[in-house]
Amino acid sequence: MKLTPVTGSFAVCRLGPDDPIPAVLSTARFVAIARTADELSIVCLEEHAPEGARVERGWSCLKVEGPLPFLATGIMASLVTPLAAASIPIFAISTFDTDYLLFKDADRERAVEALRAAGHAVEVEGW
Repeated sequence: MKLTPVTGSFAVCRLGPDDPIPAVLSTARFVAIARTADELSIVCLEEHAPEGARVERGWSCLKVEGPLPFLATGIMASLVTPLAAASIPIFAISTFDTDYLLFKDADRERAVEALRAAGHAVEVEGW
């Protein structure tokens, strides 16, 4: 797989299940939102982290170049397996077209090495 960096430092945020989605996120260039009966989770650039949220900062993001066909199997497994073997925690996001992998900024170099060792093409220019 070919992976390219998404510029910026990201935050993974948790709000209550009935909290509103902050308006600032409607114009953010990268945001992933999931609401369940238990929580409202938001992944966004750190500068857009909502006030009052429980926030985990300092995440780097790689995009799997797509679009990926829905019938493709094993894509995420091929990415997370080498990271797990290197003891690198991840946060994964899937969209209609592709997947995104987030890992802590401190693990960036090791993550790139592990993914490349597994045969993935990882671009780092502009990161």
